[in-house]
Amino acid sequence: MANTYEAIATVTVGSGGAAEMEFTSIPAIYTDLLLKVSARSDGSGGHTFQNMFLKINGATTNGSTRWLKGDGSTASSASDTPIYTESLNYPLSTANTFSSIEFYIPNYLSSNYKSVSIDAAAENNATSGLMQLQAGLWSNTNTITSLAVDPNIGNFVQHSTATLYGIKKN
Repeated sequence: MANTYEAIATVTVGSGGAAEMEFTSIPAIYTDLLLKVSARSDGSGGHTFQNMFLKINGATTNGSTRWLKGDGSTASSASDTPIYTESLNYPLSTANTFSSIEFYIPNYLSSNYKSVSIDAAAENNATSGLMQLQAGLWSNTNTITSLAVDPNIGNFVQHSTATLYGIKKN
């Protein structure tokens, strides 16, 4: 990564899983934030992939997203709330396969609403994969001081990781 990227913290899920991966007390010394997630859930349900929510300052409120996704045979787009991605692997997808998801938040210290870009990919070697690009908006003027990701159903499994990067101007 470029010298302007600085790892703030990493969360790695241990045995027994975790309901969320959270970063608190984000320092106010960067211009942008990048959250990289490699994760899988132990949730149950009738789909190959499930939702993963982004919590900003402890909540999923005030968020909206416009997404474009494709699975190799179908492409679709829609708008929705809150800020989330549908690209989290869980038990109905190929065993031991983890999703790769990035949340990019420019100007997180701004007193304006905050944009969020999401780039997500999930694998399922048996039948399909899923790619999703999203443009999100957190309609709040507060500085972002904490971020968390939360699976819609179940917990993150052991070895799921999330790393938060701060990005500085050159």
